[in-house]
Amino acid sequence: MSAKIESGDVLSSVENLIKEKSPWLFGGDILPFVYVRPENQISNPGTRNKLSWFRQTPVYKNPLRLEELEFAENLYYIEGKAFGPANMAMPRWVFYDCAVIPGFVAGFCMRTSALPANVRQVMRQPLVCEYTPLSLFIIIPTMHKGEWVAHNLCSINSLLPRAERYYGLGFLSKAFGLWYANVEECSGMTQWGSPALKLHSHYGHLEVMGAYAPVHSHANTITYRVKVDTGQWERFFTRERDYAFLEQYGATTDIIDPRSEESMKTLQKRIQDGKGPFFLSAHEIAEKKLQDPLTLYRSKTRSIDE
Repeated sequence: MSAKIESGDVLSSVENLIKEKSPWLFGGDILPFVYVRPENQISNPGTRNKLSWFRQTPVYKNPLRLEELEFAENLYYIEGKAFGPANMAMPRWVFYDCAVIPGFVAGFCMRTSALPANVRQVMRQPLVCEYTPLSLFIIIPTMHKGEWVAHNLCSINSLLPRAERYYGLGFLSKAFGLWYANVEECSGMTQWGSPALKLHSHYGHLEVMGAYAPVHSHANTITYRVKVDTGQWERFFTRERDYAFLEQYGATTDIIDPRSEESMKTLQKRIQDGKGPFFLSAHEIAEKKLQDPLTLYRSKTRSIDE
């Protein structure tokens, strides 16, 4: 059973802010889920990255059991609706071969009996599971010890009008997965100018591993890496400036322009030539429009004009 967080429970100031903005996280009907084969279950979940946000026992789903197929079909539906318009929907074999067998899948789900009408209307029919997934986050371990790659993140918010969305659902889905799986370092990919960059930049100081990826089906892709730091996560909700980032990294005179492929290629060349590593400021990404140029930062232990 999953315990509901009652109004009398002691919450931190940040948790109270999250409760104000994302009250769904503290109710009893929306719960985290873990969708992973038994051999891939995490030992001592949530012990590396200290956090008290996720107090409810996750719903466990075994993807190798036939009776869990309906849950998977609902995951496919959300993912297909979210990425289909960009021609990036995940093939079923990719989900099985690259996520279910080697990796870890998590997210949030709701008791189907408690689904509001607006959510029922946008989901596949009929809804026959006890729980209906609302989000999906996939991480896959890499050959680099301690590093996982964030393969997919989506939620039902992409199917709902803005006023009806569950605030922070995508952010908290990834946060739960990283926390639960004790992830030390997370890399990932997203497209320049995508709103996803505003989310991914809040899990730790974001390094640009690659600025241009013609090997990808979308060449204008940023490949990023963060050292997972739960101390940074609250800024997604508070929108406070990260002074630790400014102490560690200095602004260069260079920028990356999400509208310019040449800008991406120039940065890629500098990375390949060993001029980095370069970092992006989560606060700047949050403050600017999606297509605005972004300042490149480097560690202050290196010459900024090098």
